[in-house]
Amino acid sequence: MTRMKRKKPGLAKRFIKAGLLLLVLFLVVSVAQVAVLRFVNPPFTGAMISSWIADKAAGREAQWLDPEWRPLRKMSPHLRRSVLAGEDQRFTTHNGFDFVEMNQAVQDALAGGRVRGASTITMQVARTVFLWPGRSLARKALEAYYTALIEVFWSKKRILEVYLNTVDWGEDAVGAEMASKKYFRTNVSYLTAEQAAMLAAILPSPHHWSPEHPTEYVKERQRRILEDMRKMPLL
Repeated sequence: MTRMKRKKPGLAKRFIKAGLLLLVLFLVVSVAQVAVLRFVNPPFTGAMISSWIADKAAGREAQWLDPEWRPLRKMSPHLRRSVLAGEDQRFTTHNGFDFVEMNQAVQDALAGGRVRGASTITMQVARTVFLWPGRSLARKALEAYYTALIEVFWSKKRILEVYLNTVDWGEDAVGAEMASKKYFRTNVSYLTAEQAAMLAAILPSPHHWSPEHPTEYVKERQRRILEDMRKMPLL
């Protein structure tokens, strides 16, 4: 009696199996990434790597900025409040996605107003630390995924601490300590309310707006942030 030959799996099945294995591997690695960075400060970010690669590809001298990490408790309370006031006023109450702000942004766009983003601080941390610049659907999907993971594994204090130490504050200024020294010649611990509000005011466009030469629009943003700072919690 001859043995029946086992059929080899089809090409489609092999692709599906390989895809599932890659998905499982990605899930394990991404969860491990986020879990580890709950306790360990990131030695580099996706944004830093992307910037370095872009400089190399363009034939420019590639710069590798090494942010001066500062614990949240050693940052000016004015800065902690001003960033919440300017970037994410519902930071302590949402779970990474501010649906109120998203809805308002959509309504403004439909009404023909200024198109604006509705990214929370957590979403900004997700794309700065783990991802690359871009507006593709894949990048946006990964941003949402990492945002959810960060909210699960990190405290709000940790999210704000990582944000303030990795956010782009203009040329040669990554993180709050470098920005404080560059623009105000002081440590981040000693920023005044006015200085902190000015730093927060330029965050939406740090390579076009400057704390040293603020436009009237930036000054108006600073004034609004100073007013709203009083309502913000001190994390």
